Amino acid sequence: MQFVIATGNAHKLAEMQRILAPLGVNACSPQQLGVRLPEVDETGETFEENAYLKAASACAATGLPAVADDSGLCVDALGGAPGVYSARYAGENATDGQRIEKLLQELKDVPAAGRTARFVSAVCCVWPNGERLTVRGVCEGSVAFAPAGEGGFGYDPVFLVKGKSFAQLTPAQKDAVSHRGQALAALQQALREKLGR
Repeated sequence: MQFVIATGNAHKLAEMQRILAPLGVNACSPQQLGVRLPEVDETGETFEENAYLKAASACAATGLPAVADDSGLCVDALGGAPGVYSARYAGENATDGQRIEKLLQELKDVPAAGRTARFVSAVCCVWPNGERLTVRGVCEGSVAFAPAGEGGFGYDPVFLVKGKSFAQLTPAQKDAVSHRGQALAALQQALREKLGR
C-alpha cells in the first residue's frame, strides 16, 4: 500500500517511513513519485487545518492516500507564539538558526521557570474518496537559553525535555517522546483499526 507524504523535509519523511512501515505502508515523497506538489497556502488557524490543506492537495495531485503534518512550537511566555507560524517566524526564507536566534532573543529576559513550551503536531491522512483522519500529539517541555546537540532539526536544539534538548536525543529516543512521535503513534493505531491490520 502506497501513501504519499506531503513534505519536502527529509527528516519528516524518514520519521513517517519508520512509523508507517510496520503497517505495510510504503511511504514515499512526491519527488520519489516524480510529482511536484503545488504550493499550499497555510491559511489555517490551527495545526489541524493546515495539515488537512496539505494532505488534501497532495492527494488531489497524486491520486494516492496522502499524509501531511503541521507542527510547531508554542511558548507560553509569548502567548503561544510562534505556533502555526513556527516555520515562518523569522521570515519566509529564514534558516533554522535564524528562527532559533529570534526565539532566544524574544525570551532573553524570561527566567527558566517562565520558559515553558510545548511542541504540537497534527497529522492528517486524506484518501481519494474524501475520507480523512486527523490526530494530534503534544510534548511538554521548555526553551533552553542556548542551543545544544547535533541531531534533529528546526527548534530541536533549544527544546528541552527532562534536561536534554531534542537535538541531543537519538531518533528512537525522540520518537518515543516527541509530539510527532505521539501523533504518528495515534495515526498508526487509527490506521491499524481502519485497515484491519
